Amino acid sequence: MRHSGSALVFCAIALLSGCAAAPKTLYGWDGYQPQVYMHLKGESPDQQIAELEKSLQTLSAKGMSAPPGFHAHLGMLYSITGKPEQMVSQFEDEKKLFPESAAYMDLLLSKAKKGEKL
Repeated sequence: MRHSGSALVFCAIALLSGCAAAPKTLYGWDGYQPQVYMHLKGESPDQQIAELEKSLQTLSAKGMSAPPGFHAHLGMLYSITGKPEQMVSQFEDEKKLFPESAAYMDLLLSKAKKGEKL
């Protein structure tokens, strides 16, 4: 009888812990990974830009942050489509949000200023 009581307590604890809410993630990955895959498949950069911009709006509406690399990837797409102002803006955003990326973003920005291919 004593074992069934402790088993009941164990089951109750397991049941209640299963009802706990999942922790909020640090970044919103909404749509980012499929867009990277589209890029690797050689899909249209303009379509990828539109999808990433849409994802950025969705993340903002949810109060979430874009993951590391999101703005850098968007900047690279802007570079491919010949939009240097947007590229610089996205690279600067990446540097601001993720200071550890500053050296790489600075390298890409200096290459872009020299007219070198990224």
